[in-house]
Formats: sequence, structure tokens, C-alpha cells
Amino acid sequence: MRNQVYIRPYDTPNGIEKLSNVIKEAEAVIIGAGAGLSTSAGFVYDGERFERYFKDFSEKYHFNDMYSGGFYPYETPEEKWAFWSRFVYINRYMKIPKPVYEKLLDLVKDKDYFVITTNVDHCFQKTGFDKQRLFYTQGDYGLFQCSKPCHNKTYNNEETIRKMVLSQGYAIAKDGTLVENGPIQMRVPSELIPFCPVCGEPMAMNLRADDTFVQDEGWEVAAGRYSDYLQAHRNKKVLFLDAGTGFNTPIIFKIPFWQWTEEWPDAKYACLNYGEAFAPEEIKDKSICINGDIGDILDQLL
Repeated sequence: MRNQVYIRPYDTPNGIEKLSNVIKEAEAVIIGAGAGLSTSAGFVYDGERFERYFKDFSEKYHFNDMYSGGFYPYETPEEKWAFWSRFVYINRYMKIPKPVYEKLLDLVKDKDYFVITTNVDHCFQKTGFDKQRLFYTQGDYGLFQCSKPCHNKTYNNEETIRKMVLSQGYAIAKDGTLVENGPIQMRVPSELIPFCPVCGEPMAMNLRADDTFVQDEGWEVAAGRYSDYLQAHRNKKVLFLDAGTGFNTPIIFKIPFWQWTEEWPDAKYACLNYGEAFAPEEIKDKSICINGDIGDILDQLL
């Protein structure tokens, strides 16, 4: 954009009614989904969920949220994978706590939509969004990759993660939740530690944390679909729906959404966020901003 003048968060007057009308009229809805969407759905990294599953790690290493724990330099790989297997299981393989993603799907299921997301928890796929209309840019908790990396491939980790979690003294209930089934261990057996089948180096999570992130064939195909979708819809009535994104990685789609809203003649921008809903002055007349919990906003729209 020309100046990218940021303004304070604000609420568009009659925002719910205006957004509802824009969605009805839109020929395409392009959703940009950030961490706030999953937070609204119950995937929070601190508080009660953290205390329930990571109290032992918190007491030993004195961090107070899962995000910090993901960067901690653990003493052994057995302890590192004890943490990561719990983390991955509860945030990737357990049931989504609240039906926020289902509400979003209800809102757009009859529209021509596409989703680009920085979330790595697989909630869109689990909810039933069309995988052919989804580009998750930052990786997937459900995939391993070589830590080196020596080759451009990822590996499904569900079986290994489940074995790691069970080895620590947990059982998996019928509803998928973890329950203590004896003394809880802060380590996994050495034989469960994953190594690259090609070069023998340790495996890592397929998460964009540095320049070792693997963009596998599936990633490249999804990126191509997204690019093609944008090109095919630039002259249509498009709604860029920014759901719960902050400023950790705004260049991925938040700033492009602003630019395209300004450049495309029939594009509009909507920002749904808890305390951070705003748009630059250049596109304020083409924007709708609603501050609040996304689940509550979706209830009103539906």
C-alpha cells in the first residue's frame, strides 16, 4: 500500500449486518486464518490446559505456557519428545474444544471460498473444509521432517506421537482426551525417538521456525492452487476475511489482503479479531472491522 497507515482498533457501525450483506453478495470469500481463530475454538497454550498436561515441565523448567516450552533446550531427546508428543497430541489429534470452525464452515460452505492459514493444528481439515481449497503455509503438527533437512519430504507422525504419549503413563479415553494411567514420566523410551530414514539425523517437527522448514510436494501444490485462485478471482466481488491474525507474520496474507482490497475494484476486507480489528486508512471505506471473540461474531452472523 502507499503509506500503510495503521490506526487504532475500531468497530464498524452495524458491522454484523454489513458483513452479512457482503458475504451474501460476494462471488468469492478468501479466508486468512490466524491463531486467534484457534484460540476462540479453545486451543489456548496457557492456563488450565497448560496446567493439566504440563505441570511437571512447568515445575522443573519454570515456563508458563506451551509456546515457551516448545523452544526450551531440554537435557535429553527423550525429555524433548515427551514434551512435544503431549503438545502435538492435545493440539493436533484431540477433538476441537469449541465448534468455532464448524460455524465458519457453515458461513461459507455454499460460497466459492479458499483458505490460507498460518495455523498448524489441522482444524480446517478435521472440520470438513475442502482440502483442495486450503493452503496451510507454516507446516503441520501432524508431520515430521528431517532436521537437517537432507530431502524434501514429510512424514505422518500420528502413530509415533500416540506411542510416545502412552509410554509416559497416559491412556487415551474414548473421546480422545488424555487421562493419567499411572505415574507420569517426563521422558519417552529411546527407541521411540524418530530419525530420518534417509540420512539418520534426528527428525524435527514440520514447522516454519527457520530456514530448515521443508516445503514438500503437498505444500507446493497448495501454493499453486492459491495463486491460481487469486488470479481467477481478481475481477470478481471478493471478500477478504481476516480471522484472528496478528502481526507475527503479517506479510503472509494480512498485508497482501490490504493491498488487493485497494487494487481490486470489487474487493472488500473484513477483520474479525479480539481487540485488534482494524484496517489502514486507504481501504477504510472498503473494510468492515469487528472486535470480539470470533465464535461470538460467527454466532451473530449465522
